Amino acid sequence: MNRRIPQDIEIYPFDLIIVGAGINGAGIARDAAMRGLKVLLLDKGDVASGTTSWSTRLIHGGLRYLEYYELYLVHESLSEREKLLKIAPHLVRPLPFIIPVYDYSKRGTMLVRLGMIGYDFLSWSKSLDRHKMLSREEVLERVPGLEPEGLLGAAMYYDGQVEYAERLAVENAVSAREHGAVVLTYAGVDRLIVEDGSVVSVEFTDLLGGGKHTVRAPVTVNVAGPWVDEVLRRMDFAEERMIGGTKGSHLVVDPFPGAPAGEALYAEAKEDGRPYFIVPWNGRYLIGTTDLRYEGDLDEVVASEEEIDYLINETNTVIPTANLTREKVLFTYSGIRPLPYEPEGAEGGVTRGHLVYDHAGHDPRIDGLVSIIGGKLTTYRNLARETVNEVYEKLGRKAPECRTGESPLPGGAAPDFDEFTANFKLTSGLAEELAVRLLRLYGARAPEVLAEAGEDHSLRVPLGPSATVETGIIGAEILYAFRRELAEKLGDVLLRRSMVGMGPRVGLDVDEAAARVAVKHLGWSQERADREVREFRDYVRRYKPRDLREGELTKA
Repeated sequence: MNRRIPQDIEIYPFDLIIVGAGINGAGIARDAAMRGLKVLLLDKGDVASGTTSWSTRLIHGGLRYLEYYELYLVHESLSEREKLLKIAPHLVRPLPFIIPVYDYSKRGTMLVRLGMIGYDFLSWSKSLDRHKMLSREEVLERVPGLEPEGLLGAAMYYDGQVEYAERLAVENAVSAREHGAVVLTYAGVDRLIVEDGSVVSVEFTDLLGGGKHTVRAPVTVNVAGPWVDEVLRRMDFAEERMIGGTKGSHLVVDPFPGAPAGEALYAEAKEDGRPYFIVPWNGRYLIGTTDLRYEGDLDEVVASEEEIDYLINETNTVIPTANLTREKVLFTYSGIRPLPYEPEGAEGGVTRGHLVYDHAGHDPRIDGLVSIIGGKLTTYRNLARETVNEVYEKLGRKAPECRTGESPLPGGAAPDFDEFTANFKLTSGLAEELAVRLLRLYGARAPEVLAEAGEDHSLRVPLGPSATVETGIIGAEILYAFRRELAEKLGDVLLRRSMVGMGPRVGLDVDEAAARVAVKHLGWSQERADREVREFRDYVRRYKPRDLREGELTKA
């Protein structure tokens, strides 16, 4: 048995096994562990290495869902947005949005106004400002780069943004572990074992240390996102298809002429009327998303050139001075939404709500198994609450009260976050840019990250060429990721802990330096360091980064 897997794991009396460590799985693990259940969380990759990493990074009420009369989903989303603003103030922040209305828009000024009124009504307890309508002149004053021809006016409202959605999931997983959960990444589920009509155990392979293990629990929750059906096929009999995910792709570009300053643009594509976003993000702009049915390889999802051209063209249409070209795209990313399977109909009409699916209610051969269908970043906490309530019901035990709506995530655990922020900037000894970086990523735990440096000053300075939020990783972050935040590979650190892998050069300017820190301070061999850099660069090729497209960097 290797050191990362508990010695007694095969005989430990788990109450619950969770398959999938995206935002929903991590959220379920945190809630269940906080309520006293003995939890095992498994994922064949890293925490948040699937759909969670591929969203538009918004904590929003789902204004568009009003078109499909999903009023409960909008209200739920707005309510959850308020909770996340409070429990994760370092990660979730208010962001103003502007919806321009043109004479060609499918949604005219009156319809947009009605939508705004409904949005405000469904969020009566919100802390953010209410909407306001802007005249043509007012919106051009705020966003002078907008195409003026045909512009009728705009709506302005507030929603939330989580720039680093990966960290939201990581902090849930870390909190779950701190409350007693066992979290194992790179643990691929081979089989759901059914005995006497119940799923009673799960067999998994340790993809890092080798070896197979069988763990037992009376309830298993399959929350593998787009891979839900793949997990279900690991039983001895087939299940009907449950997931019919759609593909969404995004572009990341440098600031460009005419881009909105400090606001997100929620525009309607001229080509097909589909809403999309131009969002200030991570010092740059995030543009997306598409919505296409997908039947390809779930482990290798890449933005197509057609999708890239579509997003470039639509951005140039609404902001003519942008003059975006393929060469200006820093990188792309693409993922699959784990939506319910619906073989027909418009992709945008498939519900973004979630279903906690108890298999026993549909097939008497399968008890002890729950699958999660759908769900979105904004509502992960409520989905987790519902799921853990269902788990307690299946265990025949009374569910204790859920506390995740009031209990801050690890980085949000400061009595007065503004005061904590000011004190850290004064006492950290770091340059302003680095202090801000640590606060935005780690919140109240920024001092713990810095403590990993000890007396070694080299661990307190940026590994890259600058100290900006998106490129300024310091050596102490690498040690903290491996020692405290469940990282197992270099890519985990760069892409989902320090977030430099989502910076303008996708981490290709700091990967070797980060590996050298691991050699010096974590005992890595040079052979492992070289291999991890190679694997990281192979992985980020799917983002089509400009550095690799132009041949500025080659495989290590």
